[in-house]
Amino acid sequence: MLAEAEAGSARREGAAPPIIRLSGVGKTFDNGTEALRGVDLSVARGEFLSLLGPSGCGKSTILRLVSGLDVPTAGTITWSGATERVGEEQEVGFVFQEPTLMPWARVFDNVYLPLRLKGISRKAAKDGIMDALESVGLEDFAHAFPRELSGGMKMRVSIARALATDPEVLLMDEPFAALDEITRFKLNDDLLRLWAEREWTVIFVTHSVFESVYLSTRIAVMTGRPGRIDQQVFVDEPSPRSSAYRTSPQYAETARNTSAALSSAMAAR
Repeated sequence: MLAEAEAGSARREGAAPPIIRLSGVGKTFDNGTEALRGVDLSVARGEFLSLLGPSGCGKSTILRLVSGLDVPTAGTITWSGATERVGEEQEVGFVFQEPTLMPWARVFDNVYLPLRLKGISRKAAKDGIMDALESVGLEDFAHAFPRELSGGMKMRVSIARALATDPEVLLMDEPFAALDEITRFKLNDDLLRLWAEREWTVIFVTHSVFESVYLSTRIAVMTGRPGRIDQQVFVDEPSPRSSAYRTSPQYAETARNTSAALSSAMAAR
């Protein structure tokens, strides 16, 4: 399955060797819960990959393993040909489902946090922080507190915080799930714009078939727990995408195919 996925990705993306490869990855927690089993997945540089599956199938666990916040109990995760994961050598941004902002700190300082932890001074970080805030349309809110922002604006701050570190890979764990549809659609468009501008590799977790089809170049459909990659759907539509794509026959057909793949994966559990 892994070789087939890489071949398919190369055909559609013209892909270079994968930036990330998961080979036979499993994760069993200390309480005995087996979250993942035999996950084979490669991620090409510059692609937008969505992980789609039912609740509890291990999507978020994959992000944590890729980021180095947790370690697999089986298999290997390889970065750009290296046999070891991560950490300081790999620039990874992580956007969680909740904005996870410090309520006592202003927007500027919330975005500054990961740079401060790296020992970068406020003076040296200022231009990058303001550039990140401008990229998400919040340059005028640098001195606001989180309580003064809407839900969508808080999520923009979270994205700006990831932007400020200039990541090569952006991991996003259902970042728009709690937002209203209008705000969600707007942030989907903003994310695609930033992905194109920054040339990120994105791994995006979602429960939404429609969101995954709109955003992705490829969708990895997972089975229920223990999670594994059951099928992959390639979204061969050009970027940038717009609201017109959401009402197109191509979008509807890909959504139907993705929904069928998800139903099949859930039955395969």
